[in-house]
Amino acid sequence: MLQIAASGTIVKYKAFVSKKIIIFILAAVLLLISIMMALNTGAAGLSVVELFSGMTMQSDYAANIFWYLRLPRIATAFLVGWGLAVSGALSQAILKNPLASPYTLGLAAGASFGAVLGIVLGKSVSGWFIPLFALMTAMGTSLLILGISRFRHASAETLILGGVAVMFLFSSMTSFVQYISTMEEVHEIVFWFFGSLSKTGWPEIGLISLMIVPACGFVMGWAWDLNIMMSGDDAAASIGINVNRLRNSGVLMVSLMTAGAICFTGTIGFIGLVAPHIARMIIGSDHRFLLPASGMLGAILVVNADILSRTIWAPQVIPIGIVTAFLGVPLFMYLLMRRTREFW
Repeated sequence: MLQIAASGTIVKYKAFVSKKIIIFILAAVLLLISIMMALNTGAAGLSVVELFSGMTMQSDYAANIFWYLRLPRIATAFLVGWGLAVSGALSQAILKNPLASPYTLGLAAGASFGAVLGIVLGKSVSGWFIPLFALMTAMGTSLLILGISRFRHASAETLILGGVAVMFLFSSMTSFVQYISTMEEVHEIVFWFFGSLSKTGWPEIGLISLMIVPACGFVMGWAWDLNIMMSGDDAAASIGINVNRLRNSGVLMVSLMTAGAICFTGTIGFIGLVAPHIARMIIGSDHRFLLPASGMLGAILVVNADILSRTIWAPQVIPIGIVTAFLGVPLFMYLLMRRTREFW
């Protein structure tokens, strides 16, 4: 009887995994279609044949469009969407809160303040001055939140409250810097907050990859621990998981991925909040599948938002932060209406 029950469990588990694999394949196909559509979208009006000639370097004009304008933009959208979505899923796991995101922890506000400082102080310095400041303040924000949590047990509630306090602190400091800045600086700051994918080339994409890809690899290694943490800190600690260390490490990974996602592109909202919810509704709460599914959905959302930003008011390009906000609000309201207890 035990052998029959075990074989039945194995069959059910294989069916469970097969279903997840099919979902991943469909998501990969949708992502590939989105990328092909994005490659074929732009003010240059290149046909598929001309675009292919640029990809194979047969036409200098098409090659410049393909390799230095459209492909870097798509690569940036892919990395930004993936990083924000995975950091959102990780935030929700370590804080055990469906409303958690990098913005909840105040990390995005810290990175934004750094970018604003970079704009004001580094006008005559390298273009990497702004993202460097954004990275430094994002990591400094995470250390500040962790420092606050050390005064008490590093619980989810402590991190959330500390993050909210830090978010308001950096928001007020950002407003103060804007108030004392010149009109030109204020204009550049406002444009940065709109969000844009047009400021990245291959060197910037390389830096973004270094900040997001290894962090995603670390987070995937925590999938089992995150699953157990969802049952409660006591249950996780009872089987030997260092809950405080995992939560603190998670905050550092979220800050690194968030800084990498927005340091060159500016603020892109709602992806870290909406993508994990959609993934959880489709694929479940098992973080072995939820984390990569969130990343793929985040990439799909940002790539398609970029397509809309280039087509709604062509040849003008609407800042992608505006488009993701317009898409994110109705999506989030729909998820709020549909969300039931079994998703959490």
